[in-house]
Amino acid sequence: MNDRSNLPAASLLHLLQICSPSLPVGAYSYSQGLEAAMESGLVSDEASARAWIVDMLAQVVARFEAPVAWRLLHAFNRGDAEAVSRWTALFIASRDSAEFRAETIQMGYSLGKLLPELTPHRTEVLELLAAQRELPFPTALAAAAVALDVPSEEALLGLLFSWAENQVLACVKSVPLGQVAGQRLLLSLRAPIEAAAAVAMALDDDELSNWSPGLQLLSMQHEVQYSRLYRS
Repeated sequence: MNDRSNLPAASLLHLLQICSPSLPVGAYSYSQGLEAAMESGLVSDEASARAWIVDMLAQVVARFEAPVAWRLLHAFNRGDAEAVSRWTALFIASRDSAEFRAETIQMGYSLGKLLPELTPHRTEVLELLAAQRELPFPTALAAAAVALDVPSEEALLGLLFSWAENQVLACVKSVPLGQVAGQRLLLSLRAPIEAAAAVAMALDDDELSNWSPGLQLLSMQHEVQYSRLYRS
């Protein structure tokens, strides 16, 4: 990965803001299948939590959500309405359980609703955003990054770190893990996050895949799980 020491302070602060799992999108409400994995015994301690997160990063996020976000970042930068709509529709179609679909639409809506107030001068980005019938989170995040002048590579890393941080927070609260274990786990994810970003940027369109039947089954089980804290 390239040296990011020259990232302007304003861009860095904007990146931290839009990638927060607390504000503005409420990502902390979701575990993306992790709670079901805990219920089934697949995740029960720090080691199994790390194995789950690393596998999800490498096999699921890096091979579909992240490369779609990467394409959306470039589409918004080019003002390519056709590409924005195509990748938006494809991402929504890829959500293969009701809760995964509801998650990305809710988070996308929450972030998209803020942009006209935060960046009213970026009319070209807002028009592309408004043209989408439904707004998944990767589309809203890409639009926010472009509107706030966050470089694409940093925005992609921000998306991946935010996802990983949210997974770690779910483990801290629900495995449960201690705060030190959570920080240790998050620190150990730097290399997998960078590797996921490199894969996402390198994949050709026909190499993208959201094939993850085990995760899909866990999500469906979670929809009818008796006791749960998270919405996915």
